[in-house]
Amino acid sequence: MTDVQRSGVVVVDKPAGITSHDVVARIRRLAGTRKVGHAGTLDPMATGVLVVGINRATRLLGHLLLTDKGYDATVRLGASTTTDDAEGDVLTTSPVDDVTEDAVRAGLAAMVGEIDQVPSAVSAIKIDGKRAYERVRAGEDVQIAARRVRIGSIGVARIEHVDGFVDVDVSVQCSSGTYIRAIARDLGSALGVGGHLTALRRTSVGEFDLGAAHTLDELADEFALVDIAAAARSSFPAYELDDVQASLVRVGRKLPLDLPAEGAVAVFAPDGEFLALYERGGELARPVAVFV
Repeated sequence: MTDVQRSGVVVVDKPAGITSHDVVARIRRLAGTRKVGHAGTLDPMATGVLVVGINRATRLLGHLLLTDKGYDATVRLGASTTTDDAEGDVLTTSPVDDVTEDAVRAGLAAMVGEIDQVPSAVSAIKIDGKRAYERVRAGEDVQIAARRVRIGSIGVARIEHVDGFVDVDVSVQCSSGTYIRAIARDLGSALGVGGHLTALRRTSVGEFDLGAAHTLDELADEFALVDIAAAARSSFPAYELDDVQASLVRVGRKLPLDLPAEGAVAVFAPDGEFLALYERGGELARPVAVFV
C-alpha cells in the first residue's frame, strides 16, 4: 500500500473559481481512490482551508464538521445582492455617506454570541429534498428558517470608503453552520444600506489552519497526507486503551471508560492505532463511530 492509499486527511488551500467538488475530483486522481470527501463546502468565490478525507477518514469528516471555523472576509456596505455575495445580481443600492465606523462596529458587535441567523437563500441547505440554491436558480422564492449559531468573535481590520461603498475587512470565529454571507447581509440591513460579501477566505477548520494547508499544485508535487490517527488526535480529546479494551472497541462494545471530556473522544490501541470515537453514556461509554 502506497502512502497516498492510506487513510487520512489532506488540508487543501482551495483557490478561487472552482467548487469544493472540483477539489475532491482532483484529490481522487492524486490519491488513486474514489473514496474521497470533504468537510464543509466552500463557495467557488471562497478560498482557504478545505479538509478532505481519504478512504476510512471520510467517515471522520461528519464529526469534523461540528468544530469551530475561522474566516477572513470583506463586507461591502451600500448594495445588496441576490446571493449575498459579489457573484449575485444587485438588488438595491444606497448612499453610505452617513455610515460611521462606530455604527459598523456596533452592528457587528451585536452579532457576537448565540444568535438566530437566517442562512443565505443560495445555501446548500435542503428544502423538501432539493438544495436551496437549486430552487433559487429555478426562480423560486426560497424562505429558510433561522438557525441558532454561535459567533465567538468578529475582529475588524479595516473600514474604508471605496467608490461610493464602505468596505469592511473582518476576521470571524464561529460555530459550524454560520454563514458569513449572512453576516454581511444582516449588517447592511441593520445599517439600512444593504450589504454583501466581496471576499471570503477560510482560515481554519477546528485545529487545521492555513499553516497546514497545501495548494493543489503543491499536492501534485508531494501528496501531504495527515494520517487518520494524527488527524483524530489533533481534532478530539484522546484516550489510550489497554489490549483487552481495544479488542472490545474493535467490535463496538460499550465499556466502562473514564473518558476525559464530554462529546466525541478518540480512542487508541496500545500501538497507537486509531480505533473509534466514543462518548459518555451513563455508566458505560458508547461508540459514536468505529473505524476498524
